[in-house]
Amino acid sequence: MFASDLEGETALRAGLRDAGRVVVKFGSALLTSPGTGLEHARIRSLVDDIHELLDAGHQVVVVSSGAVAEGCVRLGLDRRPDAVSDLQAAAAVGQVGLMAIYEQLFVARGRHAAMVLLTHDDFAHRERYLNARATLNRLVSAGVVPVINENDTVATDEIRFGDNDTLAGLVSNVVEADVLVLLTDADGLYTADPRQQQDAPMVNFAAANDRQLDAMAGPGGAFGRGGMVTKLAAARLAADGGAHTLIAPGRLERVISRLLAGERIGTLLAATVAPRDARKRWIAGLRKSKGCLVLDAGAVSALQQGGRSLLCVGVRRVVGQFQRGDVVRFEDENGQAVGQGLVNYTSAEADRLIGVPTAGIASVLGYVNEPELVHRDNLVVYR
Repeated sequence: MFASDLEGETALRAGLRDAGRVVVKFGSALLTSPGTGLEHARIRSLVDDIHELLDAGHQVVVVSSGAVAEGCVRLGLDRRPDAVSDLQAAAAVGQVGLMAIYEQLFVARGRHAAMVLLTHDDFAHRERYLNARATLNRLVSAGVVPVINENDTVATDEIRFGDNDTLAGLVSNVVEADVLVLLTDADGLYTADPRQQQDAPMVNFAAANDRQLDAMAGPGGAFGRGGMVTKLAAARLAADGGAHTLIAPGRLERVISRLLAGERIGTLLAATVAPRDARKRWIAGLRKSKGCLVLDAGAVSALQQGGRSLLCVGVRRVVGQFQRGDVVRFEDENGQAVGQGLVNYTSAEADRLIGVPTAGIASVLGYVNEPELVHRDNLVVYR
C-alpha cells in the first residue's frame, strides 16, 4: 500500500540522533492500572529513559496523562466518573500525585520537573500562546523538564482537548520540536486492525500528510479501535511545524533512547519541512499586518545581513495599533519593505521603547516581556 523507501527511512531515522528538542507523550493506559492508579515502576523506567536523552544532549518536553486515573484511586472511586465536576475533582487530586513522582525521579538525578497545565484557550488566545511559549522555552533552556497535562480541573467541553495526543501535537509546534514521540500499547500503526487481520503489515514509514492513511481511520479500522485517529491528527499537527512523529510501544525497554538512536521501532511519520523553515513559511504567509515599524539603517542591516533579532534601539517610528503577538511589517526610512514578524510588545509599548537599548526596557516600562521587539525566530526578511 505504501511505496517502499527503506533508504529514505534509514537516513531519516539515523538523523534523529541530531534532534535538538523532543516532545514525548505518555498516555493513561501506559502509566496507570485500573484500581491501583499510577504504575510507579513504569514511570521510573520512562523517566530513566528521558535522563538518558538529556545526558545525550537532547532537550525534552513531556506530555503526560494519568491525573484522573490516579485521582479516582485517591478518592476511592471504583470507576471513572461521568460528571464533569467529579472528573475535575479527580484530576485536581491526581495531578498532585502525578507531579510528585515526576519531581522525585528527576531530583534523584539532579534535575527538576515543572508542572504546566494547559487548555485549548492557551493556544487560541494570542497572548496566552506567547506566554506559554516563552515559559516553556525558558524552562527547557534552563535544563528543567516541563511535564504538561490538560488542565482538567478548569477545562469544559468547549475548551478541552479531549485527548493528550492533540495536546502533544500542539505543544510540538509551540516549542518548535524536531521530534514528537507518541508512546502507546500498540507496536505502531498498521494498515488494518491486527486483532482482526493478523497478517496486516505495520506502516514503518510514511509522510504524515499521506492521505492513504485516512482510509484506515474508518469504522473497524486500526485507528478507530486503537486510538490511532488522534495520533495521526497529532502527527499532522506536528508535521505542520516541521516535527517528525514516532508512534511506538511504550512498554519496550529504553524505547525512547532506542528511537532517537535510529533503531527501526514503530512507525515514523515524516514531516516535509524543518521546524524553523515551517515557522518562517507560516510567518511569511501572514498577509494582514496590524502595523508597521520604521527602522534605521543599522537595524535594517542587522536583519538583512546579520540574521539578528529586531531590537527596540533600531526603531524610528511606530505606525498603527497592534497587540502583542500581532504580525507587523518592517520598513526602512525610505518606505521600502524589509520584512515582517510577530511583535513582543503592543503598539503603545513599542512607541515608548523607540530607540531604547535592551537594558533600558525595564526602566521605561517597569517590566520586560522579552529582550527583543521581534525575535529572529519570529520574523522573515525580504531579500
